[in-house]
Amino acid sequence: MNDGPPTIWEWIARNWDTGRVGSVKDLLGDHLVMSLVPIVAGLLLALPLGLASVRWRWLYQPTAGIFNIIYALPSLPIFMLLISVTGLSKTTVIIPLTFYAMAVLIPAVVDGLGSVPDHVRQSAVAMGFTPLRRLVQVELPIATPVVLAGLRVVAVSSISLVSVGALIGQGGLGMLFTRAYQNPFMPPVVVGIVLIVALALVADGLLVLAQRLLTPWVRARRTS
Repeated sequence: MNDGPPTIWEWIARNWDTGRVGSVKDLLGDHLVMSLVPIVAGLLLALPLGLASVRWRWLYQPTAGIFNIIYALPSLPIFMLLISVTGLSKTTVIIPLTFYAMAVLIPAVVDGLGSVPDHVRQSAVAMGFTPLRRLVQVELPIATPVVLAGLRVVAVSSISLVSVGALIGQGGLGMLFTRAYQNPFMPPVVVGIVLIVALALVADGLLVLAQRLLTPWVRARRTS
């Protein structure tokens, strides 16, 4: 009978779904929520701010400057400041990550819309497109590759930064790292790293697939 420490696979089998709070399955679900919400919320908030910055160019520099300052702030102190408002909850992690996402996505939206050639806009106007129709059917599709490139950066960084929340008890898979630190044992560390990397790769792959589906003309141009 083997009385030594369990292997990684044995540890996963014992801790994947224990029926108690803190199983690997639960931590993975928490990690997904705290990663996905900032990505979606950041995009939904960055789009109107980016559009406003394109419409009123004077707005872009102060907006980008504010979010660049936020992006430069370490996440842990922000978590500590938010605890007094949102408590030890997922929201405390989600809010800073949403701001970080916006810091990347607002310039991506502005640059993407700025990449639309003037003659394309003029052609749309000549064809009788309203400003809204021109935006939805012409400008946003052309800007999609640039915006999705920014979204890929946001997805990977959000999935990684969620683990820092473990220091306030809300880190998803990052909780495996704190457990290993408190009781030196390698399997939780290895499992946490592998799952976080796997999530990042899956998210990046899905966004690449989305870009191919949303911009078929780019693929056609490359193969022609």
